[in-house]
Parts: sequence; C-alpha cells; structure tokens
Amino acid sequence: MAVDVDYLVLGSGMAGLTFALNVSKSDPSRRIALVTKKSDTESNTNYAQGGIASVISKEDSFDLHIRDTLATGAGLCHEDVVEILVEEGPGYVYELIDLGARFSMEKSPTGKMRLALGREGGHSRRRIVHAADLTGREVERALVIQVKRQENIRLFEHDFAVDLIVRPGDNGGLVCCGAYVFDTETEEITTFRAKAVVLATGGCGKVYLYTTNPDIATGDGVAMAYRAGAKIANMEFFQFHPTTLCHPNARSFLISEAVRGEGGVLRLRDGSTFMERYHEMGCLAPRDIVARAIDAELKKSGDECVYLDVTHLDPERLKKRFPNIYEKCLSVGIDITKEWVPIVPAAHYSCGGALTDINARTSIDRLYACGEVACTGVHGANRLASNSLLEALVFAHRGAADSQRLMADRVRRSGPDLPDFPNERHSQHISPDVISELTDRIRRAMWNHVGTVRTNERLEKARAEIHEIADRGEGLYASGRLSRELLELRNLATVAGLIVESALSRKESRGLHYNLDYPETDDVNWKKDTVIQKERVSSSTFQVTG
Repeated sequence: MAVDVDYLVLGSGMAGLTFALNVSKSDPSRRIALVTKKSDTESNTNYAQGGIASVISKEDSFDLHIRDTLATGAGLCHEDVVEILVEEGPGYVYELIDLGARFSMEKSPTGKMRLALGREGGHSRRRIVHAADLTGREVERALVIQVKRQENIRLFEHDFAVDLIVRPGDNGGLVCCGAYVFDTETEEITTFRAKAVVLATGGCGKVYLYTTNPDIATGDGVAMAYRAGAKIANMEFFQFHPTTLCHPNARSFLISEAVRGEGGVLRLRDGSTFMERYHEMGCLAPRDIVARAIDAELKKSGDECVYLDVTHLDPERLKKRFPNIYEKCLSVGIDITKEWVPIVPAAHYSCGGALTDINARTSIDRLYACGEVACTGVHGANRLASNSLLEALVFAHRGAADSQRLMADRVRRSGPDLPDFPNERHSQHISPDVISELTDRIRRAMWNHVGTVRTNERLEKARAEIHEIADRGEGLYASGRLSRELLELRNLATVAGLIVESALSRKESRGLHYNLDYPETDDVNWKKDTVIQKERVSSSTFQVTG
C-alpha cells in the first residue's frame, strides 16, 4: 500500500506537532501525515518537567541567556544559532499561550498576574516558564488539541517508521522521498511518498540501562538518518541528569533541576555538602559538573546514592510548585517536606543528532530534523537546562517556514516511483527473548562503559560488544518477522555504535564527554563538531569525517 502526502512528519512531540501545525495553517490544501509509534501524547516532551527557558523578565536579557548557553556548551555552541534560539524564543512562548498552554502564574509586586519564572543550573537569572512540574505534558496537551482541529492533518498512531527512502539528487547529493512505515497492530507496511519528510522522533535515552526517558526513546530518527546517509554530529555528548529518584519502586523518576533552583541542597549520607568543592555555582552548577561530582562521591564512599534536601523550604510552596514530584515521592514512602530524597544520575538527553542548518535542513535534501533528534549547534558539548523545549519550538517553526518556501517548486514535480518494501523477506519467527536479551546487553554495555566518566579501554570494550550485537541484530532483521521490539533493537544498536565511535574519536575531555585518558580540553585540535556519515555502500562501517 502507498500513501501520497505533501509532508510526512515522524514524531508527535513538541517539534513534530509544531511543524505540522504551522504548515497546516499556512496552507490548508497541504496533505500532512503525522506518524507516531505510540499514542498521540507519548513523547519525551510529555515527560519534560522543568520548563522552557526564555527571556521574559525585565531583569533578564538576550545577552545573558546567550552567555549562559555558551558557557554551559563548553566552547562548541554555534553562536549564530544560539542567538536565533534566544531572540526568537519569547515570541513563540507567547504563541503557545495563545494556543491554549496554561503556564504557572504569580502576582507581581504591583498585584498584577505574570508568568512565574523558575531558575535551574547554569542560569544566571530566573527565566524558566513552566506549568508546575509538568510543563511538557501541558504543552503537549495544548498542541494535540490544535492539531486534531486541522482537517488536513492525518494522525497515524502505533505506526513505526522502518527506514527513510532516498534516491540520488541532481547535484550529486541525496533526496528524501518518503519512508516505509510499519503498522504495529496490523503488521502491514505502508510506503509513504512525501515532498518533505520531518524527523521529530525525539531522543535515545533507552540506549542506557538507567534513563529518565520513556520506553519509546530508542533513537529511531538518528538511526534512520544515519542509514540513509545523513551527517550525524556530536553523539558523544550525552547528558546524564544528576538527580533521578533512587528507589526500587520508582523507575528512574526524574527530580527536576528546578528543585535545586528553588533552593534544594545536595548532601552525602552524613549530611555534609560537597558541590562547593566542584564548582563556584555549587548545587546550581551545569548538569555535567553535578553528575560527575555525584559519580565521584559515590565511587569514593561506595554508597548507592546521594541525597537532595528540600526540608528547609516552605512545605506548602513545595507542594504547589512540584505537585507531581511530591506525589510520586510520597507514593514510595518519601515525604520531601520532611525527608531527604535519595538520588543518582541517569541518562537524560542527547546533545547530538542529525546535523542541521539554521532552518532545520539535514544534509539530505527534503529531509528536516527538529527537536532532540537534531544537532542544531545550540547545545554544544552540554545542554543548558530547559533549552531543549525552546530549541524544538524555534527550529520547528523555522523548518516549517523554510519547507513552505520550497514547496511551490516541488508541487510541480511528479512524485517518483518508489519500490515496495520487501516484506516477503521478513517471515521468520524471532523469539522475543532473543530480542530482549540483545537489547539488555546493549543497555548494560553502554551504562558500564560509556557513562559519565570514560576511558579508552572501556570504550573499546563497548565497541566490540556493540558491533557484535549490531551484526546479530541486522541478521535477525534481514529475515525476521517485523515487530516494534526488533526494529527498536536495530535502532538502539545503530545509535550505540554512533555514540561509541564519536567518543573514541574525540581525544580530549569537554562538556559531557570526560575521558580519563585525555583529561584536558584541547581547543587547538578539538574545538569542532564530531561528524559521522555512512559510506554509500552496503556496509555498517562507521566513517568519522570531521
């Protein structure tokens, strides 16, 4: 079966919804397919607690937000892209409000209501627009309502993009013409032909054993982009959130950085503080500093966790500001107003992804990427807290505008004849236990060898194991009956390999990448992006090109 559309949007988080909504409203005649592998609101956006960083207050400025972003990014942020992010952001935040997003408000000294602004690590001012501690869920709710009102957007739920369809372009490059999409309920494959394809598939936190990400975050977009021949950048820079709940009945539940922004203090088991020994901003240091500090303290003490203490803060304010965190902790027997919260770092956010320009274009013509799947240059070697939702918002807008400028020429061209997916090859039954075992091996290898602190030896061990698993996974995929689990295994193996190869290629420590064999930052040789691109041959070889 084949479906012809103008836009094929893969992913239903903030980036995908924003892109689809913008092109829909711009031209109601456009046919837009919005594909998501789960339900309409299951995405990384939906789990974002903290908020959206934006210059709203008169005490803040574009220059300060830019400075904080660049400082946190450890020298690798693209300054022109950061300026776009910061300067265009506030307008889009107010647009979200117009679309129905209900952010937390407070009374100003004059008695007027205004946006309540939080503060998180790395920020010099209060600038985090939030909806209590469930900002992502609120933004997702508002956008989904708007998208469902558009008659020219068709939502395909429980559908999984298998691979992008590309062909040689007129200029010697590649052109994206659509994608093969697997219906996880009917097990049928549909060929989607599109004039523009948008990757908005989110992150890849499930490549690690412990993560704050939902189960869907298996790096599908990055893996597909790599296999199609797109440039992938900075995959070694994986952010570990320093404060996730350490409890057997709470699977890596994130404790928002905003808790420390409101005055939360990190403590060791004996009650002593330690962050002042690692950074001048103490508990409000950037995430990479805090995560490595906690890792170092746990290795010294042998303890299972450190603690976040908010017992000195006003209990009623805590419950109002962080209702979700309060209720979740209470459900496992921890009253945060009276008890310290046990926390450990967990994999949280990928600063790398499909390399894009300032208009969300990838290195493949007609293929756009926005949100966590993309590497825009905003985050550099370490993401400033709450810049992620802002990045998704800004560059989804820019990508949508750019694609509309180019669509007039494309509409005059006839769509290419695309081959059907060779579904008949995928007939062999694969035991779910085999897939589960290989998936678990990937996640454990990444957690044990490619975490917050790395060495060449650990990375080489990870490389050997990941390559072995990837080969087995490709063998299973080549003849196996398709399932969501098999497709995710394939993508996780691809993304794990990209992270390991990127980490091995960078001979320094910078931001989120810390290698004990190269503990110093080398601006002479390594103040640049790490770019990986697959050779145009039938090979799984990882080629580092820059």
